[in-house]
Amino acid sequence: MSFIEKIKKRAKQEIKTIILPEAEDIRVLQATEKVLSEKYAKIILIGNEEKVLEKAKTNNLNIEGAKVVDPEKSEDYDKYVNLLYELRKNKGMTIEKAKELVLDPVYYGMLMVKDNKADGLVSGAAHSTSDTLRPALQILKTAPNTKLVSAFFVMVVPNCEYGENGVFIFGDSGLNENPNSEQLSEIAISSSKSFEHLVEKEPKVAMLSYSTYGSAHSDLTEKVIEATKLVREKQNNLLVDGELQLDAAIIPEIAKSKAPNSPLEGKANVLIFPDLNAGNIGYKLVQRLAKAEAYGPLCQGIAKPVNDLSRGCNSDDIAGVIAITAVQAQ
Repeated sequence: MSFIEKIKKRAKQEIKTIILPEAEDIRVLQATEKVLSEKYAKIILIGNEEKVLEKAKTNNLNIEGAKVVDPEKSEDYDKYVNLLYELRKNKGMTIEKAKELVLDPVYYGMLMVKDNKADGLVSGAAHSTSDTLRPALQILKTAPNTKLVSAFFVMVVPNCEYGENGVFIFGDSGLNENPNSEQLSEIAISSSKSFEHLVEKEPKVAMLSYSTYGSAHSDLTEKVIEATKLVREKQNNLLVDGELQLDAAIIPEIAKSKAPNSPLEGKANVLIFPDLNAGNIGYKLVQRLAKAEAYGPLCQGIAKPVNDLSRGCNSDDIAGVIAITAVQAQ
């Protein structure tokens, strides 16, 4: 059974309600049909009901069972205006501004999650990451004991002997541009927990660099060395090593020559990139050249499950992220 099939099976054990605020995007409607036919989540679409249903009908999509909520016509509109105002008044929010923002499907969806009308939200097919995460942080806030919100991808590489049978987490590949050592350590710890929760296997964390064990020296390598040290201090039971080049992290034969004493033994399944350049390029390379499934950017550290999508996603990607979001909400 593939990674995503296992996730869907887990999602069915405790059905959650997921909000999709980009209801007029055909890929979102196609994903809605898939989710409802496989019955692993309930769906709320945010948008103009007439337009949404007409688009589904025109494209022969059966989205019966999905609830469509139009912010302009919703009975909760005034309630959510006041809720947003109360949440943000100390940051300069006015009632007038709140009235405007609540009409935005992403803001409205976040307020529904805040109001426990749904368990999670998936957006990003037609919005930038900032347009998805800004309202999430403003309305839902960070999870308890979270120092940093970060993003990761679950990468599922076909016919791959590395990682956890081809399954990896890549972090941070979607949000933090140039994390310092402290932030990099938090990304590593959060990513290890996400791996354990979603893949249900032991995380083996590699702190990646262009250097292995001091083969090069610069501020860039020192950042990763210091981050590795901090991870070990904070989580001394976590299997982590760095700084490591990618091949020394995931290929046992290379690890034997480049890093013979590495506790990972070339079997890393959680790859922590030193910055967003490396992480974003890395995931896209693996997705396109190795034909990997790339689920994300998935968020860690927000009080309720909110996940971003790549704007290049397809309906299967969206359906997969909905399943992951449902499991995160359990």
